[in-house]
Amino acid sequence: MTQQLTIPWLAYELTNSAWLLGLAGFLQFLPTLLLIPFSGVLCDRWSRRDLLMLVQVLGISVSATLTILTFLDVINFGSLLILSVLNGMLKGLDMPVRHTIVTEMVDDRADWGNAIALNSVMLSSSLVLGPAVGGILIATVGIKYCFLYDTLSYIAAIVTLQAMQLKPTVLQVTSTVNDTWQRLWEGFQYVLRMQPIRAILLMLALKGLVGISYTAILPIFAVDVLQGNAGTMAILGTSGPIGSLLACSYLSLRRGILGLERLIMMAQAAIGVGLISFALSKQVWLSVVLLVLVGGSSILQITSSNTIIQTLVDDDKRGRVMSFYALAMVGMLPFGNLLAGSLAHLLGAPSALFVCGNVCILGALWFSTQRSSVTRWIRQGLNVS
Repeated sequence: MTQQLTIPWLAYELTNSAWLLGLAGFLQFLPTLLLIPFSGVLCDRWSRRDLLMLVQVLGISVSATLTILTFLDVINFGSLLILSVLNGMLKGLDMPVRHTIVTEMVDDRADWGNAIALNSVMLSSSLVLGPAVGGILIATVGIKYCFLYDTLSYIAAIVTLQAMQLKPTVLQVTSTVNDTWQRLWEGFQYVLRMQPIRAILLMLALKGLVGISYTAILPIFAVDVLQGNAGTMAILGTSGPIGSLLACSYLSLRRGILGLERLIMMAQAAIGVGLISFALSKQVWLSVVLLVLVGGSSILQITSSNTIIQTLVDDDKRGRVMSFYALAMVGMLPFGNLLAGSLAHLLGAPSALFVCGNVCILGALWFSTQRSSVTRWIRQGLNVS
């Protein structure tokens, strides 16, 4: 709720500027880009449960600060940017750990695909509930209660992690800074050598750059294009996660990873078509339907990529490879937000998304030329002729 709805809404409310809205999104996710690779190294070295616990404790501190500043009515754009940057730092530490811990929770490798999809269902469910509750709170009691709600939600996460009991895993020991850089470089070389992983990660990076950047300028569509208010913003902000939830429900029931590479290509093309259509829409109901399509296609691509990589990657490199996965998925968001805000400032919000949608379609066409190599890698990993 904080990242997807309240911070962008408050930033636009304080500035009424499309460019500053994009800048806020850029600065919010820039630390994520810088810290994700190192989080992958930590995943292969320290307890992933303990790392998640640390992130939750730090996260509640940031959220509580936002709550206090808004209740005292002393929040300004500068302090909002600083706290957004801190929030982005925690996101960078959190993402690889949150993805890789799933394989520790499930003993049977054959169930990993379903477990990964179910994990995405839980994340998508929070994305549905967060904007919905946030929109109601903004429209009724004010944005400060959104931050209060977010602060209280960390308590449930901390209690849940405290209750988890995982089998001890053998973790690599990194004793020096040089060892950390060496392991990071080893993970990068591994990704560089594996052409199928490169192709999948490049598609994720493209989606992060242009396929999800619409979230940065969504307040403009809610207020200026569709002539709505905070309630409209809540409806639009919830639409994408609802599509994600539907897609995850489908993937959680799907067995096997063969064919997911085709789903990646189709999902990328659907994102492009959805963004172009959303840019042309002038009706709230139609915009909602299109964002459901975009959200569902996004999670199909993300989760399919996640499942393929985690199932086939070497165990001793999983944390580092997943850090590059998270980097491709989220690390491009700051540039995507800045790009979307800049294009919206120069060309208008609808034209900005029209450009982004066409780039997504071109990316899907490129991946179609790489798909055969990804299929061969999957068949080799599964020993399927």
